[in-house]
Amino acid sequence: MILVDDLDSSEGDDVARREFSLLNRTFAIDLSEANQRRLTEALQFIEEVLERSREVKKPSRSRKAADTSPRLRGYTLTDVRTWAREQGIDVPERGKLPDEVIDKFIAAHPDAAADGPEADGAEADGAEGTATQPQPEA
Repeated sequence: MILVDDLDSSEGDDVARREFSLLNRTFAIDLSEANQRRLTEALQFIEEVLERSREVKKPSRSRKAADTSPRLRGYTLTDVRTWAREQGIDVPERGKLPDEVIDKFIAAHPDAAADGPEADGAEADGAEGTATQPQPEA
């Protein structure tokens, strides 16, 4: 059997299958003694570079915040923004909405109140049949 160097296609008695590790993986290649020395030097250089480097992880696409609020039930922050603009309330295009805007939206839409004590109070006001919407406390 005649082995051929996988890098320079040379044949010779010194060509052999060589295994090496890189980044926790093992590779095999047929190399002559001269190319084996070149590979060893390159791997030593790579090891030195890796020791002085740090791994960079790609950001995932899931970093974008969902367009919902735990304080709202059945509505999105986009719904709140649309309503606020219709009411003449200045709101940012993106990002966090001020709590007072969300409170006003919930006051105008009692069904938007998340479960909890605040929701119970809104439902109770609605059950009394008042014509006005519940107002947030000052």
